[in-house]
Amino acid sequence: MSIIAAAALLLAGSAAAQPKPKIDFPDYEFSTELEIPITPVRNQFRSGTCWAYSTLAFVESEVIRINGIKDTLKYPFFSPMFVVKKSYAERAEKYVRLDGKLNFAAGSEADDVLHVIEDYGLIPYEAYSGMNYGTELPEQAELDAVLLAYVKAVSSVPGKKKLTTAWKAGLDGILDAYLGEIPEEFSVDGAKYNPASYRDALKFKPEDYVSLTSFTHHPFYKEFALEICDNWRWDKAWNVTLDELMATLDNALKNGYTVAWGADVSEPGFTRDGLGILVDMEAYEKSQAGSDQERWVGKDNGEKPAVKAPAEIVPDQEYRQKGFDNKTITDDHGMQIFGIAHDQFGGKYYMVKNSWGVTGKYKGIWYVSENFVKGQTIDFVMHKDALPKDIRKKLEIK
Repeated sequence: MSIIAAAALLLAGSAAAQPKPKIDFPDYEFSTELEIPITPVRNQFRSGTCWAYSTLAFVESEVIRINGIKDTLKYPFFSPMFVVKKSYAERAEKYVRLDGKLNFAAGSEADDVLHVIEDYGLIPYEAYSGMNYGTELPEQAELDAVLLAYVKAVSSVPGKKKLTTAWKAGLDGILDAYLGEIPEEFSVDGAKYNPASYRDALKFKPEDYVSLTSFTHHPFYKEFALEICDNWRWDKAWNVTLDELMATLDNALKNGYTVAWGADVSEPGFTRDGLGILVDMEAYEKSQAGSDQERWVGKDNGEKPAVKAPAEIVPDQEYRQKGFDNKTITDDHGMQIFGIAHDQFGGKYYMVKNSWGVTGKYKGIWYVSENFVKGQTIDFVMHKDALPKDIRKKLEIK
């Protein structure tokens, strides 16, 4: 999934374009039911590359699982900008082939990363940082603007009968200037690899992963290409019922698999401090309708009102479809789900690794309610073996 560069962190366009209503949350206390090993939280900073960061975080956990890596010092850290560079190049070619009738922006989605890994391989960050433009963290507004202007020019020169032989070299020059040249060979623990051989040595097979979604404008148990701008490759996801979608998530986590998660984070309850709660804003606003004295000072007896957990929307299939159709549930952000927790009120939450740096109350980790995940998910990507047997059978996935 993608997150569009904009607003305060230049991260979530639709999520941050408008100020979110302030919600008084209680001081949550979370207890962990289960968590699966993850690599350290990274920072996409001022770039729209959450799709690369989140999916590679997912791939890193898969490599840990597949290879039984116990030593955290040996956890992999794959280069996001290797994936970004390859994706941008392929996207530019498709944009030109379609005469500019394709979304060309910073965002993409998880399947894009799997395509790059399958076609090209993986590179560790220490071998290729992709930070070739003078900053320590990604700041890519200039790169994105230059690339868009370039492909627009190539695809729309007035009177042009055919493309020259130079445009791809020009594109490569821009990418090399900003992201650096990709090494043909590099060393890891004393062994030499190229990107493809490194992928193979890690035993990661992109073809073993599936995408799942849940909407009613297409038949269940069939694949369809999600109609989102960032799905520029037109990749397909399996369509299952909402209950089945959530069952796949729980089954994956309980069997040691993390999940790449694409979601809408524009709701007021998705905070910058580590919470994702699908607050029923109508009910919340009614609950705040008391006198100013009572709300801010307390009751006449001096008792300060306790802050309670806000009521949540309980989403169903109709809620999701309505939101997707009217564009209130959109393709905002990519993250990694790696655990299950519970709050002191009995609510169920999913533990989510974000890519906004070691920030917020939980140091880059978000606690996202079951209702939020159920209502705001665009898609999941997971290993096919993480699927419940009955759902895998319905989808005829071997």
